[in-house]
Amino acid sequence: MLTGVAHGAGYLFAGMRMWRRRPGLMVLGLIPAIITLVLLAAAVVLLVLFADDLIAWATPFADHWPAVWRGVLRIGLYLAVVLGSLFLSVVTFTALTLAIGDPFYERIWKETELMLGGVVPDRGVSWWRSAADAGGLAVLGLLAAVVVFVIGLVPVVGAIAGPVLGIVVSGRLLAGELVSRALEARGMDRAARKRVLAPHGPALLGFGLAVQVCFLVPFGAVLMMPAAVVGSTMLAREALDAESSPLHA
Repeated sequence: MLTGVAHGAGYLFAGMRMWRRRPGLMVLGLIPAIITLVLLAAAVVLLVLFADDLIAWATPFADHWPAVWRGVLRIGLYLAVVLGSLFLSVVTFTALTLAIGDPFYERIWKETELMLGGVVPDRGVSWWRSAADAGGLAVLGLLAAVVVFVIGLVPVVGAIAGPVLGIVVSGRLLAGELVSRALEARGMDRAARKRVLAPHGPALLGFGLAVQVCFLVPFGAVLMMPAAVVGSTMLAREALDAESSPLHA
């Protein structure tokens, strides 16, 4: 299990090597990431600024509580809202960036496929399909953010369990979305993708966790997004090669 997780995380670092091979191509991947970062940062700042008023409006029943307990409730809710919004923004970042930057990331994906050799699809996923997948990822991210928010309300334990669960869940969601591009380009439906990726669960988790942790670093999401596209393509090709190998058959 741990070996598989470490193996999957290594694909992100392998993807970073593309900066040395094709720096001009990778710079293109920064453009949609920067646009998305600005939009989400503005949304998070607004939420943080108005979270106090929002929580006070949503908890009128606590107005007559003793000040200490009212403060404990609203501070806990404030932290849960902030953590939930940060968690949601990470998942939404990937979804929006993939939708906005589909032409850029298709070029990075195609160049990675050519570098790896073998049979390369003539064309990638359509923009509409990419946008639909991104929307699905955003919805899943929203549901996961709600779960993280609820867990964060649990005294003491929630403050630790919520963020940890958020990182694990969002990392797995991110990996699944990123890896799916190379599989969908080969005409695989959801069931076929699930079958191919099933034996590589630990690697997917490790790759997603590595991406997620880097995304938590300031500007890490912008710098790592192109490398994540490269690394996810490599991971997808490993899964495809394993699926078609004689030992698997």
